[in-house]
Amino acid sequence: MESIGRLLIGIGLGTAALGALVLLAEKIPGFRLGRLPGDIAIQKDGIGFYFPITTMLLLSGFASIALWLLGRWRR
Repeated sequence: MESIGRLLIGIGLGTAALGALVLLAEKIPGFRLGRLPGDIAIQKDGIGFYFPITTMLLLSGFASIALWLLGRWRR
């Protein structure tokens, strides 16, 4: 049960850190998470399509690093 508790604490701290990063990212001029260069946004005749590919790649990279660090911490 101790390992499950540590895992849940790690997940909670990671989620809190990610939330803080999102809040801080909004304060940086020109950097809006979800509207980065490379995100695809198309508006035509009242129909919109949005595909945040750059944002997804960035968040995926952060998540991969965080999970890698968590895996090394648990050893």
